[in-house]
Amino acid sequence: MFDEKDLLIDARHVTRRFPTNDGRLLTACDDINLKFYKGKTLGLVGESGCGKSTFMRFLVWLDYPTEGEIFFHGKDITKMKGAELHENRQHIQMVFQDPSTSFNPKMKIKEIVCEPLLNFNRIKPSEMDAKARELLELVELPGDFADRFPHNMSGGQRQRVAIARAIALEPEFIVMDEATSALDVSVQKTVIELITRLQREKNIAIGFICHDLGLIESFAHQVAVMYLGNIVEVMPGEGLSDVCCHPYSRALLASVFDTKMDFTKKIENIKGEPPSPLDLPPGCPFSNRCPHCTERCEHEKPKLVELTPGHEVACHLFTK
Repeated sequence: MFDEKDLLIDARHVTRRFPTNDGRLLTACDDINLKFYKGKTLGLVGESGCGKSTFMRFLVWLDYPTEGEIFFHGKDITKMKGAELHENRQHIQMVFQDPSTSFNPKMKIKEIVCEPLLNFNRIKPSEMDAKARELLELVELPGDFADRFPHNMSGGQRQRVAIARAIALEPEFIVMDEATSALDVSVQKTVIELITRLQREKNIAIGFICHDLGLIESFAHQVAVMYLGNIVEVMPGEGLSDVCCHPYSRALLASVFDTKMDFTKKIENIKGEPPSPLDLPPGCPFSNRCPHCTERCEHEKPKLVELTPGHEVACHLFTK
């Protein structure tokens, strides 16, 4: 689907287990294989607690997997230390769900935006004013916002500041963790348009964490659906509603409210609760909630198989 020469990050067999006080292991991510390409967005979708943020945190060195490798330009970032780690941090940035948690409320916007540039000696302190105005204009904020404090701005404006700070070092890859979920729908649309424009202009790869399949379908080039620490489907973002086939993916899509939806049809919810990550079932992780569950599903865990180029699904309904 994508040109392999544009491959930027390649995560292979990534697993993360957390030990508990009673000696058991909680599996947050289970044998994940994902690829990120230059200038493309991969949307990672799933319910809260499924392991989306845990996985993405590996890519920005906020946590490390128990097993597996993550290659960035052919080098395993999980093994990086010291000067090599410091050097590569500038190439991978993150935008958090609530930017206020990563802002120092006593710093002016210009200091927040330019802090990464000063840390990597990209600019001198005397150049901060001009650079801050330039970055703010890139995210469509007035230059005079540089002298404001975070509490003097709206949620949408603070999110733009967070994006400006993330692109300041001209990174190759940006992780966006629910970067629009706390915004009004109109503001959300504006921020998504801003992100896609900056991506086109600067050829940035983006990993976008989201709950909403309807939202991610509007701009992601590829979508990975995650359930209970497992990737159950990877598919093209374009025409997602026509190609998604895993029962869990279909259930997520059916839960999206849209003005064009058929309101004469009954809205089906996903029955039951996910099993505990401390006690994973031996078979398919979705087996206890799936209307198509068979005896095989209860005992044999399905593997991702390719249906068409760029489309993989882990479901026994689609395996011989």
